[in-house]
Amino acid sequence: MREPGAPISAVAERAGVGVGALYRRYAGKEELLRTLCADGLHRFIALAEAAVAEDGDPWEAFAGFVRGVTDSDVHSLTVRLAGTFTPTAELHELAAHATALADRVFRRAKAAGALRPDLHANDIPMIFEQIAAIRLGDAERTATLRRYLALLLDALRAHPGATRLPGPPPSSEEFGGRWRPA
Repeated sequence: MREPGAPISAVAERAGVGVGALYRRYAGKEELLRTLCADGLHRFIALAEAAVAEDGDPWEAFAGFVRGVTDSDVHSLTVRLAGTFTPTAELHELAAHATALADRVFRRAKAAGALRPDLHANDIPMIFEQIAAIRLGDAERTATLRRYLALLLDALRAHPGATRLPGPPPSSEEFGGRWRPA
C-alpha cells in the first residue's frame, strides 16, 4: 500500500479484489494498515536476525542487512505508515525488538571499525526512508536504485579524510513521536 491515505476502494482495486473481500478480512482500514506494518516489521526482524547470526565480517553483515531491508522495501510497510493508524501494544513490541536487533548489527560493525566514527544508529533508518521514498516508473526500474545504496554504503564506511557529519542525528523521541496518529 503505497499511499496510506488512499480510500479502501483504491486499495481493493490495486489488490485486484472487491471492497467486500477486504472488509471480510479486515474490520477496517486501520486494521489493514496495522497488518501491513506488522508484516513489514516481521520482515525487518528476520533480516536483522540473519545479520546478527552472521559470524563473518561485521561490515558484510551490516551491508547485507542494509541491502536486504532496502530490497524488501520494508520501510514502505512500516515508517511510511507512521501516524496513519493507532499502533497496538504488539506493534510497539515488534518495533522495539526490531530496533534492538538493528542496534546490535550497527554496534558490531561500529566496534569493528567498519563504520565512520561519527555515524549514529539513528542515522540508518533515515537512509532507509530516503531510499524508500524514491520511485521510478516500475518495480524493475526502481530496483536500479541500488546504485544509490552502493554510494550511501560507501559513505557510511569508515575511511580516512571523511568530512565530519554536521548536526546531531534524530533522537529516539523524534522517531517515536511520528507514530502518534496525525
